[in-house]
Amino acid sequence: MTLPDPHALLQALISGVLLGGLYACGALGLSLVLGVMRLVNLVHGELVVLGSYLGFVALSAWGLDPLLALPLVFLVVAAVGYPLHRTLLAPLARGGEEGPLLTAFALSIILQNLFIRVFTGDTRSLDRPYTRTAISLAGYAIPTIYLVGFLISLLVTTAVYLVMTRTSFGRQLRASAEDPLAASIVGVAVGRVHGLTYALAAGLAAVGGILIALCFSFTPTSGTEYLLTAFTIVVLGGLGSVYGTFAGGLTLGVLQSVGAVTLGDGYRTFVGLVLFLVILAVRPQGLFRRGATA
Repeated sequence: MTLPDPHALLQALISGVLLGGLYACGALGLSLVLGVMRLVNLVHGELVVLGSYLGFVALSAWGLDPLLALPLVFLVVAAVGYPLHRTLLAPLARGGEEGPLLTAFALSIILQNLFIRVFTGDTRSLDRPYTRTAISLAGYAIPTIYLVGFLISLLVTTAVYLVMTRTSFGRQLRASAEDPLAASIVGVAVGRVHGLTYALAAGLAAVGGILIALCFSFTPTSGTEYLLTAFTIVVLGGLGSVYGTFAGGLTLGVLQSVGAVTLGDGYRTFVGLVLFLVILAVRPQGLFRRGATA
């Protein structure tokens, strides 16, 4: 292993920050579901991939730029997520945590096979002119899509934070996360709030899927890697923490980029998994503030 020169290291830090913000958008939905419902949503990675494929369909079939398709894809996947939770996951949750966990795992396998059936197992990508360009700033090359994805992710994170803190739904969500029984006693429809939270999480995962697919190629089985990345970010940021998730994404992005420069590009995932295990063992509540609206 050779130490990188300062210019390469700073370049890695810049790229890591921007890429980490993009990762955070894909992990935010998982953080909300874990923080509010205590549901280990193993199908989250496939929801991210679903967003990628919907962006691919929008581009190849309709000629619609994936970034312009973001609101539509969010609504479509959120509309799928709500009945999915209400009809499959919520009824099983009454019998314990094992039922929803195994159901989410089964759904992930089913979706992977559907992706292969519909889109084949070929590697896909969302190729646009701005995905191949870079902005030069003080001698450092910043990929355009990294910067665009970071700004969109920051905007989405801020919007979710405002929903959690400034709306009636946000107050109900926080009450449901803190004490579902007490919330139901004072009139909160906890089941409906959980369903809407899952729908929001699914839509956010799909948005993250498009942003990630604009940077990297994907396959029907890419969801496993996305799920592991999202878990690492959630462990860093704390369950249900909105800005904690964003900060966790930045941390992971920086460490992965620095690890790739010092150890080699093939060690990106390795660095993330080691970080996941260390934080889980040392500080399982996360490095940043814990809470549904943090």
